[in-house]
Amino acid sequence: MKYWPVEKGSRLPRLLTVRWGGQLADGLFQSSLASFVLFSPERQPSAISAAIAFTVVLLPYSFIGPYVGIFLDRFSRRKIVAFSNFLRALDLLVIAILVKSGHTGVELTLFVLVAFGINRLILSALSAGLPLMVKREELIASNALAVTGGTIGVVLGGGVGIGIKKLIDSHVTSDQASSILILVGALIYLLSGLASGRLGKDEIGPLEHEAPTERAGFTEMFEGFHILAAHKDSLRAIAATAIQRGLLTSLTLMLLLLERNTFNLPSHPDAGLAGFGVALAITGVGVGIGAVITPFAVSHVGRHSWIRMMVLLSIPFIVIFMVTTNRFTTILAGFFVGLSGQAIKVTADALVQSKIVDEFRGRAFAFYDVAVNGSIVIGALFAAALLPKSGKSLILPAAIIAILCALNYGLLNKANFSADSHSTK
Repeated sequence: MKYWPVEKGSRLPRLLTVRWGGQLADGLFQSSLASFVLFSPERQPSAISAAIAFTVVLLPYSFIGPYVGIFLDRFSRRKIVAFSNFLRALDLLVIAILVKSGHTGVELTLFVLVAFGINRLILSALSAGLPLMVKREELIASNALAVTGGTIGVVLGGGVGIGIKKLIDSHVTSDQASSILILVGALIYLLSGLASGRLGKDEIGPLEHEAPTERAGFTEMFEGFHILAAHKDSLRAIAATAIQRGLLTSLTLMLLLLERNTFNLPSHPDAGLAGFGVALAITGVGVGIGAVITPFAVSHVGRHSWIRMMVLLSIPFIVIFMVTTNRFTTILAGFFVGLSGQAIKVTADALVQSKIVDEFRGRAFAFYDVAVNGSIVIGALFAAALLPKSGKSLILPAAIIAILCALNYGLLNKANFSADSHSTK
């Protein structure tokens, strides 16, 4: 098996430049929003308010997402990526103005929704186009490289954002500092859009044989579901990824409240933001390791066995976190949940890309994204229903452990796997 798909003459780095640059800006943007909405002295978050923030950002995309597949399978993905980055940069300019003015109402919410919706469109386009740039046997390694670099970019962007905010906080107000970070993110989005021009006109698809169809929206998304249903291993991998992402969101919400209201004094939100940033950075290290080791592991144990192993991996550390909740056990659990989650996602992405032909791949990834986003929203609301304002809870981690066990021994039961369950391609 080939582990490193970027060799002399490879054009994959051009796609990676666009993806990683955009996700670096994502980290900056998200850290500025977290600072403005959840870690400002004037605003005291609760589990419900934080969950609403997750829901407001992600749930609408679950209704828009089904229509994304139409565009990705019908129009030039390169043009979609370029235009979307330019539109996102413009959108952030408006958000920066609203944040500087201290607006937290409907107008800010709407522009934030647009920014996150565009982000998912770009990532779906790049994921759908990646298989056209590499050989089939290189898919897992290529996904590991793309997803890991992107995740590291998000974490790095968040860390840079927190660092910049600390440097300028003494010279400007907290809201002004957040708006400056958003402007920097807008500039990076603009550069990412320009970088997409280095890709060939049809290099990331769609291919010429893909003809228009009268079906649209949810009809096409369900068509993508039925196509996936014919490849049940891919569908199970998507389900595992979605469930794990939902549970990770629940733990993230718990961490946010612990850092904001328990591990640090509520009157010192900057300390809470810094602690939250450190925890996310260490989780990001776990994410990177999970993606790097996955191509090697899959070549030895197979894709589906690796997914099952990764579902089980984080359970002991969540148990430790549940029994002894402190900053160290929180970071330890975050590290292994991040590692296992990324290993599952990289494997699932490669499964979908290898099993679904290009003319239907956009629709398959549209369904994939909607499933994951829906699960994240459910995970946030689930946590909000169980968490007190302090973030301390035995019930939430216990429920997460139970769900992971049910996932492993139910949906991912070895008896459900196809004959090629140990395939490494």
